[in-house]
Amino acid sequence: MVSPSASPPAARSRRQDERDRPIASSLSLPEAHIGLIEQSHERCQAQGLSRIERLDFSPLGRSDLTVVKDRNQRLHLHAAPVMEMLFDQIVGTESMVVLCDATGTIIHSVGDDDFLARASKVALQPGINWSEGAKGTNAIGTALIDEVPTLVHADEHYMHANHFLTCSAAPILDPRGNVLGVLDVTGDHRSYHQHTMALVKMSARMIENHWLSDDFRNVMRLHFHSRVEFIGTLMEGILAITPDGRIVGANRSALDQLAMSGAALRMQSLVSLFGTSVGALVDRFRSPLATPLAVQTGHGRHLHLHARFNWPVWSDVTEAAAQARRPQAAGDKVEPAEAVAASAPPVGAAPAPEPGPEPAVGLSHLQTGDVQMGALVGKVRRVLDRDIPILILGETGTGKELLARAIHQDSARHRQPFVAVNCASIPESLIESELFGYEEGAFTGARRKGAVGKILQANGGTLFLDEIGDMPLPLQAHLLRVLQERRVTPLGSSKATPVDVVIVCATHRNLRVMIEAKAFREDLYYRLNGLAVKLPPLRERSDLSALVRRILDGDAHARHLRLAPEALALFQRCTWPGNVRQLFNVLRTAAVMAGPDRLITAEHLPDDFLDDLQRQAAMAAPPSPALPTATDATLPLPADARLMSLEALEVDAIRRAVEAAGGNISEASKRLGISRNTIYRKLRWSQRGSA
Repeated sequence: MVSPSASPPAARSRRQDERDRPIASSLSLPEAHIGLIEQSHERCQAQGLSRIERLDFSPLGRSDLTVVKDRNQRLHLHAAPVMEMLFDQIVGTESMVVLCDATGTIIHSVGDDDFLARASKVALQPGINWSEGAKGTNAIGTALIDEVPTLVHADEHYMHANHFLTCSAAPILDPRGNVLGVLDVTGDHRSYHQHTMALVKMSARMIENHWLSDDFRNVMRLHFHSRVEFIGTLMEGILAITPDGRIVGANRSALDQLAMSGAALRMQSLVSLFGTSVGALVDRFRSPLATPLAVQTGHGRHLHLHARFNWPVWSDVTEAAAQARRPQAAGDKVEPAEAVAASAPPVGAAPAPEPGPEPAVGLSHLQTGDVQMGALVGKVRRVLDRDIPILILGETGTGKELLARAIHQDSARHRQPFVAVNCASIPESLIESELFGYEEGAFTGARRKGAVGKILQANGGTLFLDEIGDMPLPLQAHLLRVLQERRVTPLGSSKATPVDVVIVCATHRNLRVMIEAKAFREDLYYRLNGLAVKLPPLRERSDLSALVRRILDGDAHARHLRLAPEALALFQRCTWPGNVRQLFNVLRTAAVMAGPDRLITAEHLPDDFLDDLQRQAAMAAPPSPALPTATDATLPLPADARLMSLEALEVDAIRRAVEAAGGNISEASKRLGISRNTIYRKLRWSQRGSA
């Protein structure tokens, strides 16, 4: 029985909350956070919300809630297991995990039973909308507006009834940057912990990564990070790549590491961003044992990447390269190296031949009118069959393996094996076994009856060591001994086998600089460098038109197509950072896009190629004394101004779409394929920039 002198329970509860509630400043939060809360409060005041407004205890009806859940079924499917994992980390802290859709409506929650009961008293339950317009400043609603992870603690909540809460929320974005919903952890303000926000952000990223993988299950996904050990963790960046090299999706870590917006990133291509092609990545990473590839972006960022893809879907990407490896002339036999490796994907095998119009049939095939190539072929012919090793230098994609195969084809050994080894892709743990072979039982996991190494596979023929500059130092010493003694001893064997091979090496690195840095053995360099020849980059060659004709004539998809004059003019303006490999891929894609047409026009060319041309033209153009917008003019550097002008163009497109929709933001967002919040944010950015 309650004593007459006791205070009413409601009043007693309010007084207790007032005693226990700390002020927000006690958390020593940064000024940016304080500014975000102040801006949210100003928005609430402008909407006429009351801080003591009566709580909304009327959730959606069962049928309406079912509709909302059905509409967000995929989000719930990806988020539910992550929410359970997140709750396991905070169980017993008087907290709950909440999932909301893009409008702020709660669609699922899990939490401590005691706190769920308290939360229901402020309508924190499925079916209730917690947008800022409905509940004032709160982590869910404010995160939806600002599209950034948001903490709202205690009396930072606009409505007094929510002051006992502390909320940490992070928006969940799709691969194009649109808001799918919000993940939130809400608890008693006295149980606030600074690590909660980190857990929420990591969980939101996990959901985003699952969504991206599901969206692009049949598209190549590049997993990358500046530190190779972070690949496969939540810290890795993920890009979705189409067969023609376009970037169509990215996770948040990818945007952070590349320091680019989603719109800017989608204007890039695989070639322009990483300097490699889809075909090269497919060839390298179709082996499950392939190691991450070291690349450098145009901005000088060093990254390591690993490609994952559905092989049956992507098998046609290297169809032409595979065709180029098959013998064509009558009487030619299948290379023994390929026959030996047919039972399993070759670990460390070189990528597909540098793209060319048809299989390498000899050095004369490489002469298409360019003076530099003519001189190079002349030098090579003088040393054929003279037991002089050849070192091929050149940028990625210039055709180094194509030249190596032509050398083999014109030599007296053309009936013997040609074995290519990519030194950059062999795992260090398998280096010796792949190159030198092994006996049965040489190590755990060794095949029965052992295996023949690549050097012995090339016996009597030509051994092509691609990317020799990436060969680890321990292997360099072993290779030097084999070349000097011309004998190979397989692992686990005491018997040395004589071997007779001609060595052709290739690299895009400066080996002399590597020698000075103690990264390459000087004695091995002079053993391999009998004749060094440098393949010119495509931008320096004068035979572009002839190469185009050769590629189109040799492509089964091209049907003897020809380039229209305006398309050829575009080709001549391009700097071709991916060289012959890029030219081959662009033409192959254009041939498919041309359909029944007999002439390739500009409209048949890949979008990323046209985007590259625009960027190259912008980079080559002298700085304009008067930039087009006030926003651009405030930037000190021309490069930054060009980046801002792209943002300005994006804002201008949004404004025109809104005007065309008669001011209807929802209609404009549908036409543009972006969220309403993105439109609001972009327009606010433009107003701040012009202020």
